[in-house]
Amino acid sequence: MRAVVQRVDGARVEVGGETVGEVAGEGLCVLVGVTHDDTPAKAARLARKLWTLRVLDDEKSCSDVSAPLLVISQFTLYGDARKGRRPTWQAAAPGEVAEPLVEEVVAQLRALGAQVATGVFGARMRVALTNDGPFTVLVEV
Repeated sequence: MRAVVQRVDGARVEVGGETVGEVAGEGLCVLVGVTHDDTPAKAARLARKLWTLRVLDDEKSCSDVSAPLLVISQFTLYGDARKGRRPTWQAAAPGEVAEPLVEEVVAQLRALGAQVATGVFGARMRVALTNDGPFTVLVEV
């Protein structure tokens, strides 16, 4: 699993002009991609990593300050644009594999005590955020 993690001061995701997920104030916006060999165990590991990642102010984690997370599925994280001008998506898991694993990341975060907002799997989404720093990091498990 691969995640692009952005420290934010507020973020929201819209589908069809309606806000479906939002976090206010300090937190993380997390774009999650799934590949073919990912498992529920990897989803749990990613959730623990996200919850305890010390990237907020004063080297705090979401678990330290009860900061919310906005988790959005994004298959394009496994796009490959090294050859030609058109990316390939062969490394991205199909929806029937990826969706339950993204949901598992969210479920595991909530089990750890996190407040989690989400996008809508497979939908065309518009993400708006204020990147704080700016700070962006790639996490792989």
